[in-house]
Order: sequence, then structure tokens, then C-alpha cells
Amino acid sequence: MKRKKMIIKANEVNSIFSISKRRLKNFKPDKKLSFALAKKDKIDFVYNTASLEGNPMTYPEVETLLEGITIGGHKLSDEQQILNQNKSVDLLLEMIEKDRFELSKEIFLELHNVVAKEEALEWGVFRNTMVNIGGTDYKPPKAEKLEQIFKEGLKEIEQIENPIAKGISFFLFGAKNQFFFDGNKRTSRLMMNGVMLKAGYPILNMKAKDKLEINKQMLDFYNKGDLSKALTHFIKYYQEENKHLAQSNKKGMAR
Repeated sequence: MKRKKMIIKANEVNSIFSISKRRLKNFKPDKKLSFALAKKDKIDFVYNTASLEGNPMTYPEVETLLEGITIGGHKLSDEQQILNQNKSVDLLLEMIEKDRFELSKEIFLELHNVVAKEEALEWGVFRNTMVNIGGTDYKPPKAEKLEQIFKEGLKEIEQIENPIAKGISFFLFGAKNQFFFDGNKRTSRLMMNGVMLKAGYPILNMKAKDKLEINKQMLDFYNKGDLSKALTHFIKYYQEENKHLAQSNKKGMAR
């Protein structure tokens, strides 16, 4: 029996192209602007990313901690998660600035090495045992299959022409296959935004206020594996979060 593809089914390639062309036509690349906005919104991205993972620190507390001031009343692990996330975003921005970001296992591991330092069982390496995802009966692949799954999945994702759709597809791919003990969504989200920034597009900053909606969509994706449906959802989310930039693009982005 032919093994089922782990990310893009044969009949989904044309669907993804159609979704991208129809929904993302108003977004035009502007590397300088997109990079500047990503740097400007870094604290907001760090806060939202950590909050989506259940970190209880508020935005003012995150902002204060990143200014170098210790915050009382929180576990050290909460503070460490924030500091790790901040360092990982700095690393991603450095990769973009030095033009060394790429969709590769090496970059994936390098980012995870910072994201999950002293938080996961191991960091900077693929997991070597099974893991579970709470709230779903879906079981991620066995550890011994991860190398091949990543290689084949990356080849399939590279078929996607639109960088926004490509980045979101990688996020879904990384989240579903759970390549690491912990920090999968956070690291995959960085890879997603790396793809977008490298091509000159604004990042996707998933907001803590939308946690219920995001979690429902991810659980549906884990259970059903419908990439086109999940991709459509997050492309719509991207459109909504960056609609002010799409409108600017439509006017020619005279800057």
C-alpha cells in the first residue's frame, strides 16, 4: 500500500494554488517595511506566542522583563519561556538580516535550540520517543520516521509558490508531526514567519485573544488532517491581521 503523504495530498496542490491566488493577491512584497514592522512588534509577538502556550504573564510584565527587570510572583519557568522566545525571535531576525534563513532541518533545529532550552526534555534535536497531543486521539508519527517525514514533507511544501501559504503550511506540518518533545508550534511559527519575511511579506502574529479559535482549528486539523481547510482558515486570519498592509499594498505602498 502506498504510504499516505504527511502534509500535501496530490489533489491539494492545485487547491492551495487557487486559495493563495484568490485570497492573497493584494499582498505585495516589501522586505524593508515587513522587516521593520517585525522588529517593532517583537514584544507583542513574544507575549502572544507565550500566552498561547498558557504562560500567565501579562503584556506589561513581558515588556518589563524584556527591559531587564525581574518580575515577582511568577515561576522561573514562565520567565525563562519568555526570555527564550525573545532570544529565538532575535535569532530569526538576525538570520533574515544576514540572508541565511532557509527552510531546512538545520535552521529548524537551530531555532528550537533557543525556543525550548531547559524547557523541553531535549532541545535542538528531533525527539526519540512517542508524544501525545492533548484533546485529540491523533497520534504523531513514531520517532524513527521523523527524519524521512521531514525530508519528504519539506519537498512537498517547496512546491507551494506563495510564501504566505508556504509558511503557514510549514507551521501546520511542524505542529502535526511534533518533531520535538516540546516547543513544536513555537518553533514552527518562527519558521513560518521566516519564510514570509525572507520573501518580503508581513509576519503572522497569532493573538492570545484568539486562543480558543486557534485551538479549535488546530484540533480539527489534527483529527481530520485537512490541510486545505486549515490553510484557508489561517490565510483568512492572516488577511484580517494584516488588512491595513494589504490596503497599503493595493495603493502601491508609496513609501
